[in-house]
Amino acid sequence: MLVLARKLHESIRIGDEIEVSVVEIKGDQVKLGIKAPPRITVHRQEVYDAIQRENVSAAEAEPSRVPSLDGVLNQSRSAESKQSHRKRSRHEPSKPDKSEKPGRQSNSDEPGNRRP
Repeated sequence: MLVLARKLHESIRIGDEIEVSVVEIKGDQVKLGIKAPPRITVHRQEVYDAIQRENVSAAEAEPSRVPSLDGVLNQSRSAESKQSHRKRSRHEPSKPDKSEKPGRQSNSDEPGNRRP
């Protein structure tokens, strides 16, 4: 492991794309700022460990505990069908008066629209 000493607002570079900066030092806690491309994931160690445990657990799951892809797809299609049916059964909004231009309501106070 490479160990480097940095002061407040100093940085280190990892390759050409990653920069780690000391943002704040408060007591025994150091806050780091990390600039990295979106394709590079950055996690605290405890979060990374939890993700790894979940991945191992998912890989070791018995097939009977994992829903079949057909079942998931059928549930999704059924929900979409119900939602589509509800949209079609609603009343459509009233249509604008043919004497008015679409998207504009008449205002009798506008010049040229006043009635004698």
